[in-house]
Amino acid sequence: MSKTTPATQVLTKAGIAFTLVTYDYDPGAERVGLQAAEAIGVPPAEVFKTLMAELDGKPVCAIVPSDEEVNMKKLAAALGGKSAQMMKPVNAERLTGYKVGGISPLGQRKGVPTALDELATLYDEIYLNGGQRGLQIRLDPEDLIKVLNCQVADLVR
Repeated sequence: MSKTTPATQVLTKAGIAFTLVTYDYDPGAERVGLQAAEAIGVPPAEVFKTLMAELDGKPVCAIVPSDEEVNMKKLAAALGGKSAQMMKPVNAERLTGYKVGGISPLGQRKGVPTALDELATLYDEIYLNGGQRGLQIRLDPEDLIKVLNCQVADLVR
């Protein structure tokens, strides 16, 4: 497994400290983020999943704890829209350049408005997908906010 991805390149270029953690990705897992948390031995609330959605027909990204579900009304409000819905997996892969189960909010083919759930700020470090299945990035959520220039809001039910 290569440990250089567009996501890690963004962080390196920005001078942001991060650690990579690999694990055995289970393609049959019902919830990838929960499987990742269990595999790396951390609480699911510290592993954040990247979800691609459409807000008023335009692509957006939501980053929420792996043990939570995104609330589409809260996502729409956080990014100044009216209506949000999940993006089809094939469209998410085409837009981001990553495979589902490995989508990172960092280093996507095209930058899109992004919102991070406020629960991330409760931790000194969080985990999120590193741009391929079985690769997690551990970093300070404040650094993530800075590099993505993302909105921080309550996004979960």
